[in-house]
Amino acid sequence: MSKVSVLVVDDASFIRDLVKNCLRNYFPGIRIEDAVNGRKAQALLSREAFDLVLCDWEMPEMSGLELLTWCREQDRLKTLPFIMVTSRGDKENVIQAIQAGVSDFVSKPFTNEQLLSKVKKAFTKAGLLSAVMASTPVRVSSAFGNDSLNALTGGKAQVVTPTTLVSAPVAPSPRPAPVAAPALTSRGQGQLRLPSGTQTCVIKALSLKEALLVVRRGEVLPQVLDSAVLDLEQGENAEVARLNGYLHAIVAFEPKPDSAWLQLTFRFVDQDADKMNYLSRLIAHGTAQKHFVPGA
Repeated sequence: MSKVSVLVVDDASFIRDLVKNCLRNYFPGIRIEDAVNGRKAQALLSREAFDLVLCDWEMPEMSGLELLTWCREQDRLKTLPFIMVTSRGDKENVIQAIQAGVSDFVSKPFTNEQLLSKVKKAFTKAGLLSAVMASTPVRVSSAFGNDSLNALTGGKAQVVTPTTLVSAPVAPSPRPAPVAAPALTSRGQGQLRLPSGTQTCVIKALSLKEALLVVRRGEVLPQVLDSAVLDLEQGENAEVARLNGYLHAIVAFEPKPDSAWLQLTFRFVDQDADKMNYLSRLIAHGTAQKHFVPGA
């Protein structure tokens, strides 16, 4: 029997690598191909057979929705399992994708467990799970959780935490009264969506490459290489840009190990021209400068 084949489509190489390594860790017998956008994926689907497509929504040249619509117009691809991996979770977008024939959704940011759950569900519906698992040795469940570094390195990396990272767990003692961090000049606020939940963040600096963010420290600490989505709202029409990326660095905002605030370096991974134009406008026009005290 030929190998079960999966096509991973995303314009961000970091996301493609994360998805591929997560799948390879759990299903070492499958074949995986990838494409940087819908147009490249369309070419692959035209000449090769796949059992599952994991596709981003927002991509240059051809979006995930356009690729899905094209697939459902092809006789041999009408029933191909197609999972949209996207930060677009609005009701209108969900309805649009369902009407186009999407099989399932995985919301960004996602944990490896969430991704694998959707993939196993798709394999089960297609009658492929038994064949896939038959070639899969018994493994320690290291592919689960939100350990992105473990997924990217196949579980072989030894994680060494730099001294600048906030790695001490939050003490289980009663939470003290909120303490405001030192004042800072902000370019605005946004919503940072992490696998552990959504947090309001203060944007200290913004470039086409990355954003410097400040968030309140919680009981679950964010991790370096966690995938994330930064939602930025701008303009009178409350236009929202959903920027995909990962946490490149985490340091204490205050010069003490039990800092109540964290400073995160969020690296963008999108190659979508529309998102880059949007980001350029944000940088060029900025938001109203204000004196902001986190927690105030």
